[in-house]
Amino acid sequence: MAGACPGRFAMNLPFDPAEVSRRLLVWYGKAGRDLPWRNTRDPYRIWLSEIMLQQTTVAAVIPYYERFLESFPTVDDLASASLDEVITLWAGLGYYSRARNLHKAARQVVSEQGGGFPNTLDALTSLPGVGRSTAGAILSIAFDKAAAILDGNVRRVLVRLFAWQEDPRSSRAEKQLWLWAAALTSKEQPHDYAQAIMDLGATVCVPRDPDCDNCPLQEIWQASKKGLAADLPFARKQKKVPVRQQVALIISASDGLLLQQRPPEGFLGGLWEFPTTDLSPELTAEQAAVRLLSELCLHGSLKKVGEIRHAYSHFKLELSLFKVDAEVTEGVAEGSEYCWRSGTELESLPLHGAHRKAYNLFANDSRRK
Repeated sequence: MAGACPGRFAMNLPFDPAEVSRRLLVWYGKAGRDLPWRNTRDPYRIWLSEIMLQQTTVAAVIPYYERFLESFPTVDDLASASLDEVITLWAGLGYYSRARNLHKAARQVVSEQGGGFPNTLDALTSLPGVGRSTAGAILSIAFDKAAAILDGNVRRVLVRLFAWQEDPRSSRAEKQLWLWAAALTSKEQPHDYAQAIMDLGATVCVPRDPDCDNCPLQEIWQASKKGLAADLPFARKQKKVPVRQQVALIISASDGLLLQQRPPEGFLGGLWEFPTTDLSPELTAEQAAVRLLSELCLHGSLKKVGEIRHAYSHFKLELSLFKVDAEVTEGVAEGSEYCWRSGTELESLPLHGAHRKAYNLFANDSRRK
């Protein structure tokens, strides 16, 4: 079935697509997950959950979803909030462009749709952060419209169901998998079907050691028939992940700790961090720390606190952390992006992942004094 010609696609299905939805829906009625966003047809809540679930597990999302709804129960509330408020609530969930897009999309829905969510594929995909699969989930779950979904879980189900033996992320695979996804989508019960196939991928057709014995599609599963269930999807060739080395200073004074907020757009936009510099090959970490302190027009005793390792989506960070008791602080924040924040204020600020680890290391070191 791999490499099926799109032009002959409908004729080449090895089973009746209606049988797939029938089996899935029966299974979902018994084994479907009870999730906070399942007992609603409110497109705002379904959109919020789908954005949060992009590249993030259900377990991680649930507390964030609940906190967001406490602060922003409607799309109008979210649109009225500041980006800082949104980023603060999002802190720790990662992939922060989602939070910025969430805020932009909410404002677009309010300004262009009067607060009512659009219910067409084109209108939904015009919202920042909403791709074809996310739009399909919203259309299916909120509006009960038959729309295909191809998130990570569904992609894996289809790869195994049809025994796709090529790169599952290639442009060729993308076209074929979307065709299969559309062909299998239930026209009669799209709301339940969408959640059923996502649940199957999340709970049964998992990446490692799939529970094939309890799969409702076991009898028509092409990968099982070919003995490939445990091998598919085939792994993509992994690119070597670059390592970035940096030095960070946690500078304390009577005014608090010195911090800066990253620009609202771009990588880690809107998040807070301590003064940081890249570590060049010709300098030791301590030399780089001394230079950074001098550039800040500050003086004080340096003490190495430790090393932080943190993985981002496209690089790994090795961060050498120093703490400094500053002797003179006047003027450091004038005309610059830096400002002093008390420990209490810092606790409520959205530090990005590596610098939250750095602060925890600093706090533990300080308590050991």
